Amino acid sequence: MVNICARTIGLDLNQQSLSLELFLTYNSITLQLLLILPTGCVIFLRRVCRNGRSPLCCPWVLLRAQVIIDEAMGRHITNQAMLLQLVTLRDAMHRGYYMLDTIRYQHQDGEEAKDQVVSRSSSLSTVNSVKHLCFSSRAAVPLKELQKMLDNLNSMIRDVNELVLFLANCPRLYSQPYSMHLQLANCMFGRQIEAQLVISFLLHTQPHGAEELEVLPIVGPRYVGKSTLVAHVCKDERVLGHFSNIFVFRTHGFTDDELATFREGCAAKLQNHMSDSNNDGRLLVVAELDGDLSEEALNRLYSASKQYVPRGSKIILTSRFNTIVKFGTTKPLNLKYLSHEAYWYFFKTLTFGSTDPEMHPRLMHLAMEIARLKESCPLGANTVARLLRDNFNGLFWSKVLAFSRHFIQQRISRFGQNPIDVLDENRLEHFGRMAAPSESVVVYHQHQWSSEDEVPKIRMGDVIFGSVKPHGKVEVLVWQSQIPPYYSYVYTCEIQARKNTGAKRKRSM
Repeated sequence: MVNICARTIGLDLNQQSLSLELFLTYNSITLQLLLILPTGCVIFLRRVCRNGRSPLCCPWVLLRAQVIIDEAMGRHITNQAMLLQLVTLRDAMHRGYYMLDTIRYQHQDGEEAKDQVVSRSSSLSTVNSVKHLCFSSRAAVPLKELQKMLDNLNSMIRDVNELVLFLANCPRLYSQPYSMHLQLANCMFGRQIEAQLVISFLLHTQPHGAEELEVLPIVGPRYVGKSTLVAHVCKDERVLGHFSNIFVFRTHGFTDDELATFREGCAAKLQNHMSDSNNDGRLLVVAELDGDLSEEALNRLYSASKQYVPRGSKIILTSRFNTIVKFGTTKPLNLKYLSHEAYWYFFKTLTFGSTDPEMHPRLMHLAMEIARLKESCPLGANTVARLLRDNFNGLFWSKVLAFSRHFIQQRISRFGQNPIDVLDENRLEHFGRMAAPSESVVVYHQHQWSSEDEVPKIRMGDVIFGSVKPHGKVEVLVWQSQIPPYYSYVYTCEIQARKNTGAKRKRSM
């Protein structure tokens, strides 16, 4: 039946290397439509979708792009031109899904104040979505943008036909999970080309006789994924074979004590290099700078590195501040947060998990509105997605949206700054509690714990959005990463009674 449906809309399962699981996961709309529509409508859809230019074809064109991207994600690709082409296709696919979801669920705007239980059948829901997409007068302007995106995506897919053939010659990295949410939850998302740039720097060898210590600065805001990117690169087999050892060093100011630790760490990592004749005792030093180091401290770090690491070694510096750029011997790598379209794709997949989002149009709309408030912060995506997935009902999601929207608007009107930006600066911040409006959660400090540390039992999401109420200053778990370097993100916080300054002003009048 699947092969019949695929041929009906012009898809060849063998040609696209499309597995049964992927087809069922990403093309449920196709199956539902073909099973319920009259034969004449199916023939019409087939004719329309063969040229790929009608908005009706958008789900299927996005499916073709999705198949290529999924296959590429599981391959070991070293060609930077191929990576750049795939990243461009991936970004266009994210924009397409975001645009399609926006148009498809915009009619839910008027129902935001109430919890709607979706009782329609999946077939009727699908038909209504397509009908609304194609015939709504409100969607006229967005449909023009959708058509432009569709033409662009079709052109990209035609351009990567040869690339798809080359992918078959690239070795596989891992066995792809059945569910996409498991893959995104356990793999680095959206940093493939950056990883290859770092690997290229590490494997590059200087001309014979050159003694310059090569340094790559990686700069980006808090929680953008600097440590995660480096950890994935350090697990690459080519990197492990190129260096005798890898030394990860975290410094706050490169004091005398930290200098001694650095010296001892380099010596310990190099003790066994004589037994390895393949890499000449090369050492990879990863220095994670916690804070804005002074120029004097950075000079000390660079001088110590030249003194204690052998020739051919390399250094990666990671920091939130651009002051490290001047110490780089190559172009710095600047990491930015995900685009809003990519963030929505990531957030939606984590939130709905193995559940078909098309079955829950009301929840899809609420999820889009919640994602817009998070400003592409990956830490927020993981924590909020888990909270929504564990409380999978429209009433709870509506409360989360209303609470988050009110809190952010209130903070911006009073202080002119989004509370997410304050957390990025690691400053004192107050959060409301959904279950107790008269109370607030004061965040004093943020911590990044290693995988060896025992994490707190209390979760931040349960404190803010649930009924958990710890007493006194406590440490709560914000998120425990499932990918290298397996950090846990912990806040030191306390629940306090909210000061009703508005009531005091009213009484004094």
